[in-house]
Amino acid sequence: MDDGQLGTAAGRGRSSQAGHTAPDETDSEHGAPRAGRGEWVGLAVLVLPCLLVSMDMSVLSFALPFLSADLEPDSSQLLWIMDVYGFLLAGLLITMGTLGDRIGRRRLLLIGAAAFGLSSILAAYSTSATMLILSRAVMGVAGATLAPSTLSLIRNMFHDPAQRRGAIAIWTAGFSGGALVGPLVGGLLLEAFWWGSVFLINVPFMVLLLALGRFLLPEFRPARAGRFDLASAALSTMAVLMVIYGVKEYAEGGLGPVAALFIVSGLAIGAAFVMRQRRLVEPLIDLGLFAHRAFGTAIAVSTVTMFAMVGFLFFTSQYLQLVLGMRPFTAALWNLPVVAVMPVGALAAASLVRRTGAGTVVAAGLAMIAAGFAVVTQVRPGSGLAVLLVGLGVMVIGISAVMALASDLVVGAAPPDRAGAASAISETGAELGGALGIALLGSVGTAVYRAELGESAHSAGLPSGVIDMARETLPAAVKVADQLAAPLAEALRDSAFAAFTQGMQVAAIVSALLMAGMAVFAGALLRR
Repeated sequence: MDDGQLGTAAGRGRSSQAGHTAPDETDSEHGAPRAGRGEWVGLAVLVLPCLLVSMDMSVLSFALPFLSADLEPDSSQLLWIMDVYGFLLAGLLITMGTLGDRIGRRRLLLIGAAAFGLSSILAAYSTSATMLILSRAVMGVAGATLAPSTLSLIRNMFHDPAQRRGAIAIWTAGFSGGALVGPLVGGLLLEAFWWGSVFLINVPFMVLLLALGRFLLPEFRPARAGRFDLASAALSTMAVLMVIYGVKEYAEGGLGPVAALFIVSGLAIGAAFVMRQRRLVEPLIDLGLFAHRAFGTAIAVSTVTMFAMVGFLFFTSQYLQLVLGMRPFTAALWNLPVVAVMPVGALAAASLVRRTGAGTVVAAGLAMIAAGFAVVTQVRPGSGLAVLLVGLGVMVIGISAVMALASDLVVGAAPPDRAGAASAISETGAELGGALGIALLGSVGTAVYRAELGESAHSAGLPSGVIDMARETLPAAVKVADQLAAPLAEALRDSAFAAFTQGMQVAAIVSALLMAGMAVFAGALLRR
């Protein structure tokens, strides 16, 4: 059976490739064929690249001091080493998701896995900052092929809605867990090896994916693959890249001319992209998908959820390391209890939705996220870990439930031949939500920190010059305090920690209200 035939057969049955068991027709929702052992083994293969792609977004932070000492990048190069991977990953998701729908999802996944593995080797053995930047850029391009391909392949492998929800719940746990496990893995590797080891960890898993993927994963390509529009691909990539870069500039320096120029230009290019899609017979993205209530609501839910989650991580890492005085690796270890409860929400949601409906479960998950933020509003400089961990645990259970069901609603609403593009839209929305969360919630927290620190530090009798330097950021305040005499240093630290925690509380209140409102919104639109 060729690829075109497989694409035609995907909507009604299973691939006959080696490694797949015959479907079990019993106990299936809507009479859809049920997946067998081969599909579940294939799912394990699909989780690997998701885990690594998300892990690679966070693992580099631990290696920065070591590679900086070795490669000696300047400040601009250091920023590009950190950012180029995420920029290209986000910017190319839509392009790669649609490309997979055209040339074959398994084919694109395996090409991306090979490129990701090779570029990881180049990054590990980079001899200059420029070489590392280029290697990270290739990793970002390759990473953009992996997430939409894996999610859309799940759509082809699991036709029964209940099984598909369970599979997506496992996929969600792997993808989300990678971001939290990344710092821990990075810390362990750097204890024993050199900085390049944080990249080499990708290689054996990519080799395993290449070795098993062809036998355990089905191919899907429509019998009549539409034309791939390069102009649309360029417009979508530029729009996402420019908006994310502008948001990042805003997060770092406020809404200056550079940030405004990039955001406005990105939005204008995005408008041109949408207009072009309306005119094309075979668009890169079928805008009609957004007319489907479940699809549009799921995109909005996942975007807002990532806005709150990623934006709030800006505070938790600083609270653990600076306010509580933990080493980075110790702080990463305290992520483990949070990681442990992550699968609970995703798997519980997949089970509950059969009895109560997606709208109820999504609304309940969003309400749990709001409750977790409400708990975090009680964190104080001296409250220790318990309150924060309880709040984060409740929050993460809700987030994993919501993200799993949102992903299922996206791929379930899209036609089989558009699942790759639909998955890419969802992932792009999540990336944009995360970038906006860091910028906007970070700005809220920073504004409160500066106002509170200025007032309390003046009351403590600290010199104006010291206060001005300390008001920039919490790390700046800690650095200034280290250079002061004991009484002034203690006063500055107490004022800075109290001000930062106040900003963290305000950000948590904003997030709690936003998620509570989103729960009402999603519950109303998904009630059926």
